[in-house]
Amino acid sequence: MPLTVGTAGHIDHGKTWLVRALTGKDTDRLPEERERGISIDLGYAPLDLPDGRRLSLIDVPGHERFVRTMVAGATGIDLFLLVIDAREGARPQTHEHLAVLRLLGVEHGVVAVTKADTVDADTLAMAVEEARELVPGAEVVTVSAKTGAGIGELRAALARAADQIDLVAQSHKVGPARLYVDRVFTLRGIGTIVTGTLWSGRIAAGDRLRAEPAGLDVRVRSVQVHDEPVAVAEAGQRVAVSLPGTERHELRRGDALVTPGAYPRTYRLDVALDELAPIPERALVHHGTSATLARVVRAGRFAQLRLAVPVVAARGDRVVIRAGTTVGGGVVLDPAPPRHADVRRFESAERGERLVHAPVLQDGEWVFSDEWLAELGADLERRLAAADPLDPGIPAPTDPWADTVLPRLGLERRGAKLYRPGATGALGSREGEAAELEGKLGLEPVKVEDRQLARFLEAEGRLVAVGDGYAIAPAAYERAREALVTELESAGRITLARFRDLLGISRKPAQLLLERFDADGVTLRVGDERVLRRSAVRSPE
Repeated sequence: MPLTVGTAGHIDHGKTWLVRALTGKDTDRLPEERERGISIDLGYAPLDLPDGRRLSLIDVPGHERFVRTMVAGATGIDLFLLVIDAREGARPQTHEHLAVLRLLGVEHGVVAVTKADTVDADTLAMAVEEARELVPGAEVVTVSAKTGAGIGELRAALARAADQIDLVAQSHKVGPARLYVDRVFTLRGIGTIVTGTLWSGRIAAGDRLRAEPAGLDVRVRSVQVHDEPVAVAEAGQRVAVSLPGTERHELRRGDALVTPGAYPRTYRLDVALDELAPIPERALVHHGTSATLARVVRAGRFAQLRLAVPVVAARGDRVVIRAGTTVGGGVVLDPAPPRHADVRRFESAERGERLVHAPVLQDGEWVFSDEWLAELGADLERRLAAADPLDPGIPAPTDPWADTVLPRLGLERRGAKLYRPGATGALGSREGEAAELEGKLGLEPVKVEDRQLARFLEAEGRLVAVGDGYAIAPAAYERAREALVTELESAGRITLARFRDLLGISRKPAQLLLERFDADGVTLRVGDERVLRRSAVRSPE
């Protein structure tokens, strides 16, 4: 099964130089990184082992200001490569990175003591001993990225660490596709590309996936692993996915590409805590490649994380909790629980008892709790109450369960929107604004900034839209139409200049009016002239 290794360690301890020596690739791709000589964002490279296997390698920044980025890179890795400078030994970010790895359940890896060529034998021996005490059970290798000493031994040690990965522990990689996005960019002629570590399942060209929490349906055009096209990407690989028809701004780091309907989108996570320091009531929760503010509701050794924005999670996922520094983490027991702080429910979830709240697909049918349905209904009602009175509808959920669930809520679905039964638009408190606008309307087009107000008033017959965001009075429209039809019945054809002179207006308003008459089926443009359509010819009285 494909595996991913991630670096960890303090700033300037030589992570990126070591990655370059191991892979031949410079993972510092940003101009600022090269100018400052430090890693700021995540870097990626393929790592070939002596036995022919290929690992995916993620290089993370070491500066304390970029721990958030480090956590995004560390989630989803299987092995660690902890880097310690032989001259300095373990430093603050060494310890914090190691804590993050432990919280994420990354147990296997190798410690590389770098810059071995810069210290004497006694100092190097002390650094090795310190590393062994810091990470018991991990193999320690001394290396020099500058001279190449120890690089072969390091590759062999990583291969041995990869052999220790328990295939049973990797069983979470089997199942529906789930890829957490860490980069979004565009390529000329290809379009939007997203990259990330494939946590579970497989992704192939032609697959239909869903981008969450945006609720965006996407289609996979092509798949690459380390810049090489593949028919299918497997869990554990670094993957680049081409998504035609999707704009770059619609996706961001932290989003997830998933098999539709396979994972709940949730604002709450029930977790069993692993506390390193006192966890405050409000903290930053890292999950996948996202970082989300949350309220931490404690219940003994458990907590419900109530998130500011939704995430896509599954039972068994790991989270890291930070408040200035890393204060703890947790294992997800229930990825979509109701709002509660009931220790008995936490304990039931920890035992693996099935507790359905948000919709899950079972035997081809959507199953969910009455409590969840009531929460959804209350949320939609709140949004309907806040909707614009001109169009009192709200976008209908587009989740895979929508067709099953929405009919149970007693709301009307009109196209892509939901309305209260019988709801219609009304001006309400905006009647004065509408009357003021009507008072300005005549034959000369007036700019209307509020498009929704314009649409409402046009539907009510109180204005006529012309051009892009302009309007005239309905009576003025009828007078202009009458003059146009009379002229065409007499002369057969009319130019823009003649129509302008006929109405005594300037060129631009005349053009906007003629374009509206074309759209309304009154006239047909033939070259630089207009003729009367048959449907607009008046029958003799």
